[in-house]
Amino acid sequence: MMKSYLEFAESSRILVITFIVTAVMLFGLFPFLPINGIMLDLLPEYSYEQVISALGGYGSDGRMNYIIASLTLDTLFPFVYVTFFAGLMYRCRVTEGLWWLALLPAVVGVIDLMENVQIVAMLAQYPEVGRTQVEIASMFTYGKHNLGYVYQFVAIVLVLITLVRFTIKNLNKSTD
Repeated sequence: MMKSYLEFAESSRILVITFIVTAVMLFGLFPFLPINGIMLDLLPEYSYEQVISALGGYGSDGRMNYIIASLTLDTLFPFVYVTFFAGLMYRCRVTEGLWWLALLPAVVGVIDLMENVQIVAMLAQYPEVGRTQVEIASMFTYGKHNLGYVYQFVAIVLVLITLVRFTIKNLNKSTD
């Protein structure tokens, strides 16, 4: 089942669509959400004091907007970026045996979705947010960011190897 998904995701059409949607969401939607302050998802991690300050700073309208954004845009977003990166990594796998590397973005996507649940819970519970709740949410945020760096690095390496191989192959063709 996963290989069918990866074969779907590696198609040029899906790669282009998911790249465009990812870019639009990152640069055209998220920065303009009517939330007064930085979204917790964007921080590498956070403390209880930072969360309480941020949630209070959002105001009731900002918290409601954040909840709506988390339940809609930020639920869709992991599916889009996971499909893009998984497809890209699957297409650029160096050998057939490395196909599983394309699953790394999916792991991050699941963590991202769990982070969203935690953030929505904190937004809904404010001002009665517990320290344990914040620690759990921060753990998911921390994991999402750090594992995200890992799969993005792996994706860059795979793309570079693919480009080098493609260039060498074409240079060899032109000299023959």
